[in-house]
Amino acid sequence: MEQMEMEAKCFSKGSAPAVDPAAGVTYAWRKLNVHAPGKGLFKKTPPFHILKDVSGLCEGGQLLAIMGASGAGKTTLLNVLTFRSRKLKIDGDIYINGRPVDLRTIAGVSAYVQQEDLFTGVFTVKEQLMFNAQLRIGKEVPGKERKRRVHEVMTELGLNKCADTRIGIPGRFKGISGGEKKRLAFACEMITNPLLLLCDEPTSGLDSFMAASVVNAMKKMTALGKTVIATIHQPSSEVFALFDRLLILAEGRVAFLGTVEVAHKFFSRLERPCPKNHNPGDHFIYTLAIKASKEEECRKFVHHVCDSYRDNEGLANDQLVESAMKRPAAGDALATIKLPKSPYRASWLNQFSAMTRRSWLEQLRDPVVSVVRIVQNMMFGLIFGLIYLGAGEWSEELTTTDIMQNVQNIQGVLFIFITNMTFSVLFPVVVTFSGVMPLFLREHWNGLYRTDVYFLTRNLVELPVFLLGPSCFIAIAYYMVGLRTEGQYFFITMGILALTANVSVSYGYMISCLAKNYQTALVLATPLTFPIMIFGGFYVRDGTSPVWLDWIKYLSWINYSNEILTVNQWDNFNYTTHNATYPVGEAVINQFGFETDDFYTDIGALIALLIGYRILAFCFLLFKTRR
Repeated sequence: MEQMEMEAKCFSKGSAPAVDPAAGVTYAWRKLNVHAPGKGLFKKTPPFHILKDVSGLCEGGQLLAIMGASGAGKTTLLNVLTFRSRKLKIDGDIYINGRPVDLRTIAGVSAYVQQEDLFTGVFTVKEQLMFNAQLRIGKEVPGKERKRRVHEVMTELGLNKCADTRIGIPGRFKGISGGEKKRLAFACEMITNPLLLLCDEPTSGLDSFMAASVVNAMKKMTALGKTVIATIHQPSSEVFALFDRLLILAEGRVAFLGTVEVAHKFFSRLERPCPKNHNPGDHFIYTLAIKASKEEECRKFVHHVCDSYRDNEGLANDQLVESAMKRPAAGDALATIKLPKSPYRASWLNQFSAMTRRSWLEQLRDPVVSVVRIVQNMMFGLIFGLIYLGAGEWSEELTTTDIMQNVQNIQGVLFIFITNMTFSVLFPVVVTFSGVMPLFLREHWNGLYRTDVYFLTRNLVELPVFLLGPSCFIAIAYYMVGLRTEGQYFFITMGILALTANVSVSYGYMISCLAKNYQTALVLATPLTFPIMIFGGFYVRDGTSPVWLDWIKYLSWINYSNEILTVNQWDNFNYTTHNATYPVGEAVINQFGFETDDFYTDIGALIALLIGYRILAFCFLLFKTRR
C-alpha cells in the first residue's frame, strides 16, 4: 500500500505544466492498406488484407488510444506508423507536420515503447538510463548534460526511489516491480526528449492501479506538448477517462475516430449506447467484436458501423487529415530538429565502450552461468578421469590383447575429450545467445548500437570463460587417464581442446543467428551437429564413406582435433618389453588413416573453421537485422 501511495503521488495531475503545442507534432496517415503475403510452400493462399483504407491523425498535446477487438489490426497499424512492418505490402501516405515520413524522419523525432519490457537485469535503473543516454543522445552533448537529462527523466517518471535497485532477472533474483519496469521503459525512450511517442499496449500485464499510473505518465507527456499514440487493450474506466481521442478499429477498418464525448454520441446513434455505470472501453470493444456463434450477423453490423462512420464523422476527419498533409503546422517543431544521417547517435568507439562495460558487468554481477560452465568442466574432468583411470599406463609384460585394449581405451578417451568440449559449450551457447536475441534486436532497431559492435564485444567478453573451462577439464583428467607425461604433449592437448571448444562456440553462434527464434535454434542444433560427429574420424575411417558425403569431414572440427590428438599421443610412441621394441604408435596412426604430416595443417584448419563459422554467424546476424 505504501508503494502504491508513493506512485500515486508521482503521477498526480496537479503539477502538470501548460501545454506547449510547438513541442509536439501532427502525425497523419491517409488511406493505409496493408496486405500480408499468402502462406504455403507449393500452393500459396491469397494475400490477406489486414488494414483497409485506414486514415487518422494525432496532434501535439493529445493522447490517441487505438482500440479494437483481437485481430482488428491495432498492432499492424502501430507497426506501420513506426516503420517496423516487415514482409508486408503497404500502400498509403504518412505525414508529419505536412512532410512525408521516411525511416530517417521517424527515427529522428519519435520513440517507441514496446509491449514486452526487455532490459539488462543486472543493471540498476540509473545504469540502464545512463546506458541509453550514452548511446541515444548525440555525441555532441557533453556527459554532464546527459546525467542531468537522466535525473530529469527519473524525476518526471517517479523512478528516483528505485534508482539504485537492480532491474532483476525473472527466476534468478528479484528486482523492481512491474509498474516500475513499465515506467523505466518510458524513461528509456524519453531520454532523447522525442516529439512523438508510440506505445504498444503499455498497460498489458499490469493491475488497474499500475495501468492507471502508466497512462498518467503518458498523459503527463501530452501536458508537455508531446504527441502520444498507444494501442490499448481492455482499459479500465479510470484509464479510459484519460484519453483525449479514440481510434477504434474493427475488421481492419476504422469504426470511429474522435473524442470520447463524440464516441458516446456515435454509438448512441447506432442504438448501442453505453449503459450507465459501465466501462465505455469494454462496451465499444464488445459491441464490435465477432462472436463465435453469430459471426455473419456481427460482421454485417461491423460493416454497418464502419460505413456509418465513413459517411458522417469520417468526412470531417478526412478533411482534417488532408489539411494536416498540405501545410506544415504553425511553429513547426521539425524545423529545429537536425535529423541524423545514421540511425546510430553514438560513435563506434562509444558504442564499443558502452557494450564492453555492460557485457563485463553481466559476467561479474551474474556469474552463475560462467561458474556453472567451469564447474561442469571440472566435474566432467574428474568423472572421465575416474572412468579411464590408468588407461594409458604401460607395463613391460602386456599381451597383444592388453595392448589392443589400451589403444582402444586411449582412443576412446581422446574422442570423448573432443566431443565433451564440443557439446558442453555448443548447447549452452545456443541457449544463451539465442535467448538474448530479442533484446539485441530491439536495441539495435532502436539505434543504440551496430551489429558488429554487439557481436565483437560478446565474443571478446566470453572468450576467457571458453578458454578457462577446457583448461580446468584437461588439467584434471589428463594425468588421471595416464596419457603421455611429457609437458609438451600435455600443453598441446590443452591448446587443441581449447581451440575445439571455441570452434564449437562459433558453430553455436552460427546456429543461433541462423534460427528464427530460441526454440528453432534448439531444434536445429542436434541434426546440424550430428554429421559433424559422425565424420569425426572415429566412427567412419577416412576414405570409406560415400564420395557424395565425403565433403562433410572438411567441415568437422572433431575430425581435425581427433587427428591432432591421435598424432600427439602416438607419434614416435614405442612399446618396449624385455626382449623387443614395437612401434605401436605408428600402427595406431595408420589404422585410423591419419597422417603425421597433417599435424600443422589440421591446426590451421581448426583456426579457419573458428573464423569461418563466426563470419557466417555474423552474416546471418546482419541478414536478421536488415531494415
